[in-house]
Amino acid sequence: MATTEEDVEELAFRRLYGDWQALDPAGTADFMAGYPGEWWIVGGWAIEAFTGVSRPHEDIDLVIWRRDLALFREHVGDRHHIWSAGSGAIRPLNDDWPEPHVDAGQVWLRDHATAPWFLDCILSEDRDGLWVSRRDPDHVVPLADVTWVADDAIRYMRPEVVLHHKARLLRPKDTADLASTWPLLDAGARDWLRGAVHLERADHPWLSGTMAQ
Repeated sequence: MATTEEDVEELAFRRLYGDWQALDPAGTADFMAGYPGEWWIVGGWAIEAFTGVSRPHEDIDLVIWRRDLALFREHVGDRHHIWSAGSGAIRPLNDDWPEPHVDAGQVWLRDHATAPWFLDCILSEDRDGLWVSRRDPDHVVPLADVTWVADDAIRYMRPEVVLHHKARLLRPKDTADLASTWPLLDAGARDWLRGAVHLERADHPWLSGTMAQ
């Protein structure tokens, strides 16, 4: 069986940083029970929640406000180890290093040095309490405008916003997520996604493929 480029990259990642045994959304909700701040789920799990189409997931992407990191550390307590991660570097987040390293955009959690990572927590910036897109710094809106709450009571990123992020990565799974999501989006969401992708890359293959339908 042929090994895909994604498989090779995943193997190299795990050899360098260690294995993942990520929580699913229900497990994440249990883990976050009692957390006093806002949190939401993005990435592939957010697409699956919207479409109902199952697919494999390497991890789960939980998001909190960067401003609430101290709240998150208090919530985790000494149950698990937290590491700041980003730009190919990781470092413990503890009393010796209470702030993430300068290039860290997320924190990872595991029980101990030989245990698998189980949660990837992205640190979202805000501007005067409003959500700021990592893809377009001019996209600044209330969190409620870019998220929705599913029947499982979990808040997820809206699918068109997830796909805007995925468009730059353009992995096979991202194109598959677009294919399963596009027929379910309303006209407003389709128009917004087309415009956002075109603004970033006018010759993006999605624009002449699925999004041309």
